[in-house]
Amino acid sequence: MYFNYSYMYAILSNVQRESDYMIRLEHVSKEFESRGKNKIDAVNDVSLDIETGEIFGIIGFSGAGKSTLVRCINLLEIPTSGKVFLNDIELTAASNKELREIRRKMGMIFQQFNLLAQKTCMDNITFPLLISGVPKAEAKERAIELLELVDLRDKADAYPEQLSGGQKQRIAIARALATNPEVLLCDEATSALDPITTRSILELLKKINEELKVTIVVITHEMRVVEQICDRVAVMSEGYIKEVGTVKDVFLNPKSDTAKKLILPERNRIVNGKTSKILRLAFDGQSSYEPIISELTLESGACVNILGANTEDIGGKAYGQMLIELPDDEEAVKKIKAFLKKKDIHFEEGGNDDVASV
Repeated sequence: MYFNYSYMYAILSNVQRESDYMIRLEHVSKEFESRGKNKIDAVNDVSLDIETGEIFGIIGFSGAGKSTLVRCINLLEIPTSGKVFLNDIELTAASNKELREIRRKMGMIFQQFNLLAQKTCMDNITFPLLISGVPKAEAKERAIELLELVDLRDKADAYPEQLSGGQKQRIAIARALATNPEVLLCDEATSALDPITTRSILELLKKINEELKVTIVVITHEMRVVEQICDRVAVMSEGYIKEVGTVKDVFLNPKSDTAKKLILPERNRIVNGKTSKILRLAFDGQSSYEPIISELTLESGACVNILGANTEDIGGKAYGQMLIELPDDEEAVKKIKAFLKKKDIHFEEGGNDDVASV
């Protein structure tokens, strides 16, 4: 341990939990006053349960209310109504002193890193410990452990301006872990990073979740982020939660318009104006080494037109989706569908109107 906890936090840590939920939101809403306008409803009647030890994603487009919602979880934004619980302790009923203690177990990382420019990486990581009264030697020891965890031990004396974007985010993650949090809130933590660096940061978060048993909440507008590391996901739009489920279930069978738009990116829009049959293939872990389309063509005896694809190879497994235009030959279509069923590849059929609206 690197600091002494108050009696309140002792209760929080040792309380007999009523459930396996780390975080519970009950009918949480948040309104903002807008100068010269009506009130803005950023979050509307949100109820969520986030299980202990899971990586939970909250996804939606800009303006959906995601960042406001995550700031309601640690009460950086005080909900207008509703209740927030951590380990069955109601945060919305806690005093300011109690809340300060509780927040030590809720780390947070941001899109723009928020590092202190005039302090070294070592100093950035020890900062939250020192202001909590941890002796300097202990704080430094903890910082070294975290630098090793994020693979930046050699950057202890470097300043933020000397780091790449990915390295800055790793230091921000190390700082967020300094106080041994039980929860890590990630607000668009990879949005400012390139795809390769994004993957490395997501792999680091997965490692933290597995090795340190930290519950992680990921706020993002990118489906690939959710697909790569999340266990469950909530889809958010206009302040409301539209659907919640396992990543696989939401990806294979999106129910809300928002989920469908997120899963089928803009670049896959079909605008040729003609009526045709379109099949969406969803890959959720099949081998990426199988020539699926080539085999499909050979088996059905018909050529298919690939309209768009958004797939990734993660550890030799294929994740993502593909849109293909089906031939007019109904017999060939039956063979194509039979082949996909045999390969256990999820598919759904739709016309141009279905895809063009996405």
